[in-house]
Amino acid sequence: MLNIRHFLPAATLLVAISSPANAAIVVYTSQGLWGSAVANAGLGVETETFNQFADGPRTSPFVGSTASVGWSAAASGGLKVNAGVLSTASPVTLTFTFTPGVRAVAGNFFGTNANFSNASVIFTVALSNGTSYSGEASSPASFTGFRSTDEATISSLMINVEAASGSAPVYPAVDNLYFGVVPAPGALALLGAAGLIGLRRRRD
Repeated sequence: MLNIRHFLPAATLLVAISSPANAAIVVYTSQGLWGSAVANAGLGVETETFNQFADGPRTSPFVGSTASVGWSAAASGGLKVNAGVLSTASPVTLTFTFTPGVRAVAGNFFGTNANFSNASVIFTVALSNGTSYSGEASSPASFTGFRSTDEATISSLMINVEAASGSAPVYPAVDNLYFGVVPAPGALALLGAAGLIGLRRRRD
C-alpha cells in the first residue's frame, strides 16, 4: 500500500501517486483545485452533507445516498450524527463504501475527542485501489480530495485518526462527502447542445 504523509498548507496541490496495476490517483488539499480538476474531467459533483439526518446514535452500517451514489458507513461500536457531522461512537476505523464506484471523492475529514469536540489529529484515508494518504487536521474545515486519472473507480475509503499530541482517544469524523460522477445521459445531452449553440454563435 502506498502511503504519503504530508503537512503542506491547505491550498497546496499534492502529488500524483499510483499503485501498481491500478489507476493513478491525484490527491488535493484545495477544494477549489479538486473541483476544477473534476469539472475538467467532465464529471459532475454530488454532495452528502449529513444535515438531513437527526442527531443521535446510528447503528452500523448506516446508509444514505445522493442523486446517483449510494453510500454506506460502518464502524464497530456504531456511529453518531451530531450537527451534520458523522463520526464513530468509539475510537475505531470508519469505512465508507460507494455504489456505484466514483471517479473522484473528497471530504472534510478530521477527528473528535470523547465529547465530540474538535481534536487535532493525524488522519489516514485509504482507498479501494490501495492508495493511502495521511495528513493533519484540527477542524471540519480541513479538506482532502482524490481523483482517478482514468476510468477506474473508487469503491471505498477507510478513515483512521490518531492524536497529534498526547494519548487521549480520538474518533474519525466527516463533515461532508463530495463525489465526482459521470453526468446522467440527459445532462450530457444538455451539455452537448450548449456546445453546439456556442459553436454556431462563433461561426456567425
